[in-house]
Amino acid sequence: MAISVERLRDLLHVATASLVLVESVAEDRGDHIVEHLRFRLSDGPEIRGFLTRPVASRGPGPAILYAHAHGHQYDIGASELLEGRPVLLNAPGPVLAKEGYVTLCIDMPTFGERAGVSENAAAKAALWHGQTLFGQMLGEQAAALAWLASRGDVDARRIGMTGISMGATLSYFLAAIDPRLKAVAHLCSYADFDALIETGAHDLHGHYLTVPGLLSETSTGEIAGLIAPRPQLICTGLDDPLTPAAAIQRAFTATTTAYEAAGASKVLTLLKEHGIGHRETQKMRDAVLDFFRRYL
Repeated sequence: MAISVERLRDLLHVATASLVLVESVAEDRGDHIVEHLRFRLSDGPEIRGFLTRPVASRGPGPAILYAHAHGHQYDIGASELLEGRPVLLNAPGPVLAKEGYVTLCIDMPTFGERAGVSENAAAKAALWHGQTLFGQMLGEQAAALAWLASRGDVDARRIGMTGISMGATLSYFLAAIDPRLKAVAHLCSYADFDALIETGAHDLHGHYLTVPGLLSETSTGEIAGLIAPRPQLICTGLDDPLTPAAAIQRAFTATTTAYEAAGASKVLTLLKEHGIGHRETQKMRDAVLDFFRRYL
């Protein structure tokens, strides 16, 4: 029997968080609007966020929660939405705004303006307190989702989530435990964790993802399967050292089983590209945009 959402939340130690907007400055960039945001977390600290949106709003419309990547580039964080990063074709925020989406990205702990604390230090401290850094990240993404859904220009029934690398992992894990996400598309971080350990590829991933006991009760393929029957697009490069082909296939077998049981096989898609490593391709970008046009 697949793990329950409630048990998964407990294993991940998903934190309870809320975001209160303390500052918003809008910038007109001609073909889209950028909002420079500052939030206060429920436990006190302020965090940075960026939002992109169309110039003209015609009432509540679709939105996307965008989770930034890792890449050992701790200085980037939420600015990835506006400036991109080397593994992306270009900055996703302006592209999504032109497609008609309101898109939000916030700094995760140890990234962007929060890089004053190292990932190792934050992960160790969380574990010593019986928590996880990943659970903190998921809790903050859930808070960002709640804030995004509360906006007057957002239809709360039409919110998707996407990201690459760490952002991909956050996307499909959050979608597994939070039914408010209607559809999820993720790039370059989908693989069976047991298979990663067998090949040594697990050591290429950050400490943020250390969750004690996770593999004794479930797998990443089963976790992605909890998203069923909601639409899910998985984009992978078969030469990506972080997600070896055998690990992708093992995970997808478990996810497919869950979608078949839910009668939702038609809304699960795995895009595999030969000769591609840990990066976004034009084929992936086109697939993600087509996916959200269809389901949001």
